[in-house]
Amino acid sequence: MNDSAKQFQIVRFQDGQHQSLKDSVAVEEPLEIRVVFGGEKKRRDRSLSITMRTPGADRQLAAGFLLGEGIIRNSSDIVEFESTGTVVEGTDRTNQLCVHLREDLPFDFASLQRNFYTTSSCGICGRASLEAVGVHLPESVKSQLEIPADLISRLPDALRESQATFDQTGGLHAAGCFDDNGDLLASFEDVGRHNALDKLIGNFVILRQAPLSERIIVVSGRASFELVQKTIAAGVGVLVAVGAPSSLAVELAAEFGVTLIGFASANRFNVYTEPHRVRRLS
Repeated sequence: MNDSAKQFQIVRFQDGQHQSLKDSVAVEEPLEIRVVFGGEKKRRDRSLSITMRTPGADRQLAAGFLLGEGIIRNSSDIVEFESTGTVVEGTDRTNQLCVHLREDLPFDFASLQRNFYTTSSCGICGRASLEAVGVHLPESVKSQLEIPADLISRLPDALRESQATFDQTGGLHAAGCFDDNGDLLASFEDVGRHNALDKLIGNFVILRQAPLSERIIVVSGRASFELVQKTIAAGVGVLVAVGAPSSLAVELAAEFGVTLIGFASANRFNVYTEPHRVRRLS
């Protein structure tokens, strides 16, 4: 077992019979993301967010979150990551991560209007207003990507095959990044849909492999407003969801030029916005 799954003794009832056995459950723990910012003589340390996440790839999660919120623009805005706080019993990890930002990075903590709490099911809880979400986003996504329709049909199964912890627990979302040949470049799992996407995007920020404009993002669940927001902030041109999109997700994708695809499976999918990026549509 790893940090992402934990075993519990349970009683399983099936076909009129019952048995005592061990079952693997996805781990959910809080992560506090703190930021250190300001000039050398006025460095400040502030708590920015608490999110319920599956342990693992915490640095990627924090980097993706900061990019999605418009606090950073690229990897050079981060000086270092520092694990702080109390070590979790029986592990070598903590549930607190401090991100040191470069000294000259413009950052007005008060203007965020929050010390907000983010749950694993809602990525924008605590916002002062919905309109504030789009302030830091680019005018539109710049992507020349064109994808064969049959390639899109293969992506959900390819993402599912990468979900090792889901195989153990059945309780995690996933986000994966594919190239235009349908090859999986990276994938991450988490109890939270938006956390899985933050981990994925943050991975490329840390590795300095942005931009992602010619890549395809695939998510295991529905396409919500906040997932489209994070996709736009990362400059991704195509977002594929196994589930349904929300109305706000479609409207935001249309506004910023993202190709949004929902209900993706081996034999069907719906293109809600910017269909010109999908070739051989029938």
